[in-house]
Amino acid sequence: MTRRGRFITFEGTEGVGKSTQLKTAARTLEALGIDCVVTREPGGTPMAEAIRDLLLAPRDEPVNETTELLLMFAARAQHLHTRIITELNAGRWVLCDRFTDATFAYQGGGRGVAEDRIAQLETLVQGDLRPDQVIVLDAPVETGMTRARHRGELDRFEQEAVAFFERIRATYLRRASADPTRYQIVDAARELDAVTADVAECIRHLVSTAV
Repeated sequence: MTRRGRFITFEGTEGVGKSTQLKTAARTLEALGIDCVVTREPGGTPMAEAIRDLLLAPRDEPVNETTELLLMFAARAQHLHTRIITELNAGRWVLCDRFTDATFAYQGGGRGVAEDRIAQLETLVQGDLRPDQVIVLDAPVETGMTRARHRGELDRFEQEAVAFFERIRATYLRRASADPTRYQIVDAARELDAVTADVAECIRHLVSTAV
């Protein structure tokens, strides 16, 4: 019987280097002989990517907070049930750029959606599936936004005010402090080599304790 793979998510505000550190994690796992896949949210399948485009595109029409929340979970349901669970059941480790912690942070902390509403959708869509490890890349908001602006044109979320991202960061840190076994905070404001070394060590530790 194939052993289930591990599910590792990378979280954080804009510009903290999630994409870069997902590559670090994948390289580390591959060097240890572990088969893995890298994906992202919202997105990860053709249909979920189409929903991502709807969510991120700047638009004149105001987006209702409930619309945004339901679209996030619609993309997640498709991603989870057509890709993530299949990969995990095949024994592959799944590395995901954001998952439901991002919804608690962005739609909960950022938009002010009640956490019990998010939790109800989390249970509906995911059942009891949760990430095995959440790596939170943390940096001051201004640091991250400066990096994000250097990447090019900002999407609908990246155009929000600094206070929006301060609430998001605070939500991430609060969730991580409430469950320090499952969450690992990495200081992403440092030089890239230091961040990369910490992420690689997180992954090696997780492999060493996997059963």
